[in-house]
Amino acid sequence: MNAFKAYKACVPVAWSPNLYITLVRGIPGTRRLHRRTLEALRLGKCNRTVMRWNTPTVRGMLQQVKRLVVIETEEMYKARKQQEEAHRALRPPLVINHQPASSTATLQ
Repeated sequence: MNAFKAYKACVPVAWSPNLYITLVRGIPGTRRLHRRTLEALRLGKCNRTVMRWNTPTVRGMLQQVKRLVVIETEEMYKARKQQEEAHRALRPPLVINHQPASSTATLQ
């Protein structure tokens, strides 16, 4: 949840027609009602994200399982994915020369 607070500050929160819901807590040990709600939201495994319309029905379901999920708007989701892509981007290789610069000049 701390990571959620970190990228929540990156994007201003606005109303969005779609909600991105990520299951962040495990299902074992939860109440049957919560398990059925997660099943209805199509959240079967931890760290899986689904997109649902922002309707009163879905918001009521999310209210029941709010301690198990993280809810993002479309802008927040795109900002987080963009940050992850930038973090995974290829970086130039690190080249290390083990010979001192002065010894290579004397060898030639």
